[in-house]
Amino acid sequence: MKVRLPFDKDGCKIAAVVAVLAIVLGNISTNMGWLGFLLTVGCLLFFRDPERVHPTREHIAISPADGIVLKITEGEAPAELELKGTWKKVSIFMSLINVHVNRTPVPGIVEKILYIPGRFFNVTLDKASEFNERQATYIKMPDGRKVVFVQIAGLIARRIRSDITEGQQLEIGERVGIIRFGSRVDVYLPTSANILVEEGQVTVAGETILADLHRKAE
Repeated sequence: MKVRLPFDKDGCKIAAVVAVLAIVLGNISTNMGWLGFLLTVGCLLFFRDPERVHPTREHIAISPADGIVLKITEGEAPAELELKGTWKKVSIFMSLINVHVNRTPVPGIVEKILYIPGRFFNVTLDKASEFNERQATYIKMPDGRKVVFVQIAGLIARRIRSDITEGQQLEIGERVGIIRFGSRVDVYLPTSANILVEEGQVTVAGETILADLHRKAE
């Protein structure tokens, strides 16, 4: 049976490099060696990837990210997302201390992955949804409806890594990638969705229920 480490794969590589550097520095100076050790531990903590137990209820959307619900709105999506009509949007802010591995909020097929180049405004600002560098993932659920989640880069977060491909079948809560060093995730839900979180609420990726989607596809 393959044992999975509770850390992201990139984190393990970076921590290994830092650990080797710590050993080298430790041979030069004890204080520098301890500093290298602390950096290694900090790196592993930042890239931690714990197992999560997702809810078993059907017709729900769960949080794709650890963080705080920044804003809940309803309206049109940014034009480049090409989403017609109005949508409910839940924005989740990820700080430096949060787990940065993201998960799919609903089960379904990855219909499209859209990378949008942009700037690096503070992700707490409304304009971040329209102007920041971001990556949108479109999930087509088994009933035909669509949910879109957008990983948004910020002032410090400058890299979005996707571990999924178009056409891939995902189970709810499955890992989809990582945003380094704090960021934001916007989740676009059908207007019929019953939002079950509030602004300011703490979310846990793969476990917190964002909304009830219990409605048959039109």
